[in-house]
Amino acid sequence: MNFQKKIFSIESKKEFEALTLEIFNYQVRNNQIYRNYLQLLKIDPFRINNISEIPFFPISFFKTHCVCSPSKMIPEIIFTSTGTTGIKSKHYVADLLIYRNSICKGFEYFYGPIEKFQFLALVPFYREDSSLIYMMKYFIKKTYKNGSNFISFQKKPPLHYEKNILIFGISLYLLDFLESHRNRDPILDGYNKDHVILMETGGMKGKRKEIIRKELHYLLKKGFGVKNIHSEYGMTELLSQAYAKKNGIFRCPPWMKVYIRDPEDPFIHIENHKIGGIDIIDLSNYLSCPFISTNDLGKKINDEEFEVLGRMDLSDVRGCSLMTF
Repeated sequence: MNFQKKIFSIESKKEFEALTLEIFNYQVRNNQIYRNYLQLLKIDPFRINNISEIPFFPISFFKTHCVCSPSKMIPEIIFTSTGTTGIKSKHYVADLLIYRNSICKGFEYFYGPIEKFQFLALVPFYREDSSLIYMMKYFIKKTYKNGSNFISFQKKPPLHYEKNILIFGISLYLLDFLESHRNRDPILDGYNKDHVILMETGGMKGKRKEIIRKELHYLLKKGFGVKNIHSEYGMTELLSQAYAKKNGIFRCPPWMKVYIRDPEDPFIHIENHKIGGIDIIDLSNYLSCPFISTNDLGKKINDEEFEVLGRMDLSDVRGCSLMTF
């Protein structure tokens, strides 16, 4: 069944919940690994009538299993995590059109038409199996007439003065970029900074000491001379992204929702302002698994907003030990 039209047309909580249950039933019928997981948890999927009852699938299984729905589908592309140590996660993507729709519609939901931007990317563009790099290459291709491109550490970015500028980078690269320009002219000298968005996607990739987001944003604001730092939250195992326009307060597009699970009991979700593991429903993931229990730590501010606080110290959730097949 093709759910695309319904997913990207969601306008209300009621529509989200109805489609989530519909896709859950599709997963039960077509995703063998997810179905086996429910059986090992002794959960009868036919008794689930509310999205609050849907079990989330531990993200670590993307490292050890081909998570697909239907289980024997042939992927159009396989996205692979960066992974500094150990086994890397693999996301078997059956239909790249879903991903392209998700990244475009998700970005435009928060920022407006892509065509109004010049994208300048500070990311390792040589990786062909990265979902992040695929996204940036796609945005750059769609807006190349605006001067969009990957940029290097050595040169000031070529700014298109008639467009909004979005400088997008991995935190590690953004900090390295600032250091390489420390004794040069200001990076955005002469440009109206109100038309510049600086967006970080987090992570030091094991090459720098990890720092808290507040410190990272302070350094980036000071170095680039902008008022706010925007953030993108995504991962190899998902086809959608959440965005924060300032202070690391994230919001999701209408087909994506975040929950916080109890750090002591991964099958219970906790109330706002309490810290726990991040669970995500990403309906654009319906051809892999849309119900993901991540290894990230966070808290909900309200029903629409959340913060990402880092990685969990014990990233193996208890349900993982049940999967031995």
